[in-house]
Amino acid sequence: MKRIMLCALIGATGLTLTACKDGKPPFNEIPDFVQGEINQSSYDGVTDDLLTAGLGASGLSSVPAPAFADPLNPTAAELRRLAIYNNYRALVDTAAGGGYGTFFGPQVDASGEGLIPGDEYIAYMAVPGTDVPVTVMAQVPDSFDPDRPCMVTAPSSGSRGIYGAIGTAGEWGLKKGCAVVYTDKGTGTGSHNLATNTAQRIDGTLTSADEPVQFRADLTDEQRADFDSAWPDRFAYKHAHSKANPEADWGLHVLQSIEFGFYVLNEKFGRELGNGETLLTINPKNTVVIASSVSNGGGSSVRAAEQDTRGLIDGVAVSEPNVNPQVDRSFTIRQGEGPAITEHSRSLLDYTTALAVYQGCANQAPSIRDDAPLNATFNPTAIGENICNSLANKGLVSGATLDDRATDALRILNEDFGIQPEQNLLAPVHFGLAVAQSISMTYANAYGRAGVEDRVCDLSLAAVNGAGAVTQIAPAAEAALFSASNGIPPSAGVNIVYDSADGQPTNLPASASPSSNQLDYGLDALLCLRSLAQGSDAISGADLEGSDAELATAIAEGIAEVRASGDLQGKPTVFVTGRADAILPINHTSRPYFGLNQRVEGKKSNFRYYEILNAHHLDVLNGFPGVADRYVPLHHYYFQALDLVWANLTEKQALPPSQVVRAVPRGESAPPLAEANLPAINPEPDAADQIVFEDDQVRIPE
Repeated sequence: MKRIMLCALIGATGLTLTACKDGKPPFNEIPDFVQGEINQSSYDGVTDDLLTAGLGASGLSSVPAPAFADPLNPTAAELRRLAIYNNYRALVDTAAGGGYGTFFGPQVDASGEGLIPGDEYIAYMAVPGTDVPVTVMAQVPDSFDPDRPCMVTAPSSGSRGIYGAIGTAGEWGLKKGCAVVYTDKGTGTGSHNLATNTAQRIDGTLTSADEPVQFRADLTDEQRADFDSAWPDRFAYKHAHSKANPEADWGLHVLQSIEFGFYVLNEKFGRELGNGETLLTINPKNTVVIASSVSNGGGSSVRAAEQDTRGLIDGVAVSEPNVNPQVDRSFTIRQGEGPAITEHSRSLLDYTTALAVYQGCANQAPSIRDDAPLNATFNPTAIGENICNSLANKGLVSGATLDDRATDALRILNEDFGIQPEQNLLAPVHFGLAVAQSISMTYANAYGRAGVEDRVCDLSLAAVNGAGAVTQIAPAAEAALFSASNGIPPSAGVNIVYDSADGQPTNLPASASPSSNQLDYGLDALLCLRSLAQGSDAISGADLEGSDAELATAIAEGIAEVRASGDLQGKPTVFVTGRADAILPINHTSRPYFGLNQRVEGKKSNFRYYEILNAHHLDVLNGFPGVADRYVPLHHYYFQALDLVWANLTEKQALPPSQVVRAVPRGESAPPLAEANLPAINPEPDAADQIVFEDDQVRIPE
């Protein structure tokens, strides 16, 4: 590779002398944090491409998924194709009538099927304090203009792997002709089969050899053998078991991905000087850089903007970001004429463990039992009643009947934990999909820097059979994990197992708690996670003791490490969030972040918050009956957010004021989505629609 340097020509690059280090400008050599080789691939936009892996818009929306020629030995190209297919469809509603191909999708504002030719560069990188590898990738489309350079960050959403933001920030950036820089943020599948020592290489292929892999548990061969003897056929996962609390470094991961992107761009476009050296031609001063992505990826980009001391980021556009704002109770939040909310800014683990404990019972409340989409499909009444009975026997809900107890569980979530009522109808399907349960298990481990051997709350990860008992994973399922898993079990054949379930280790949803001796979704394990999150016994309120107290303290310290400061340093920033978000409740994420930012930056703030009615967290659910008629795609407004920040940075267009956007559901029979359903973010919203910070209060219109 060429060496890119020449501080003597600083003036031509637009950099200042203070940007030089040891006589060299930044981005002139492979960054120190890159580990091993940088793998580069070129895609012609015909047989394969950056955005759709050669599938095109039609292929991304079609079923079945692309298959492997040999299911037991997929090639790296096949794994990449399936990973892009699955990650795209996990975040974007590709069902007919939901807006795909009309308002968003590879083919919109593009030619043909939307295939994008270009180059892809992928490597491992590290951050100080841990040797757990983080994947970083840069995609440079052929349409990239080095005379008008731009870059978009695309850290993965959730716990997904390197392609986890391909359909969100990736699509927008690539179609704009920008370089897109991705990172898995220290999450990703990164599965380690403790029985066989098998793990994934950077391209997703499996190996049991001693070579660089995405993740292996911090165990010696002897320790691993001992663990496997006691708890056979278990898996360790990167996000949960790396002992690194990766979320603490998500902002740094994004900043490093930008630096990696500048290195790649100067390798590709730096001007040759004829003496083996290359002039640095692309740098932060002449490049528009937008920090972006959704959910965990959005939160990562927000943290990066807060931590950006080098002027790498120009603006921020994120959707439904997972931000844990610093707790500032000097202001309240109020929606319409409702009560003022003072207990906002709860941590992700706090409110999610509450959902894990109480939602299974709340699903049976009369106000949502029969009306919540897919509730009956995913949440059998008998199990919900058992959960309610167990909670009642422990004194955690009140009432003599199932209706009374379920209603009280719902009240606890809405009133005590600040879960907006607009989220109630979607919470049951999320519980049925084990969203809160999986987040609670993964993040308790991550925040506490626990290892797989600690089996926090007697929970582990393994494949299970039809009866819920642990079994060896099917070889074909393991071969596809890189492409099929979302990095946070239950996913792609790996499940959460309650090792202390009555009888034997059992799949958590099929577990009977020892304290109740009835099938109650392993409530004892969920209460254990709740206790660790709140720092006291979830049933008695007593102080925790011994190792539980130590772990709860470590978890609290881990949570403190991920708190967001609210200081965006004046960068133009847009959040779009759905009011019905049932995964990241708005009273603990976007709303209090808006208030915190107003406290911290005041009149210097250039932050805008757009709250979308009838929108939620997982657009993919909009393709299902009962959801399609009630909700619109938040994804559409995310792309609007990117457009607004782009126009602000390139054309000096003012960002519209913070506001509620009154999107309109498709209604009965869910006719195709139309423009009437998706009113644009208003440059001059009515006063009645504006979100403001006044008199120590975040005021949200109804």
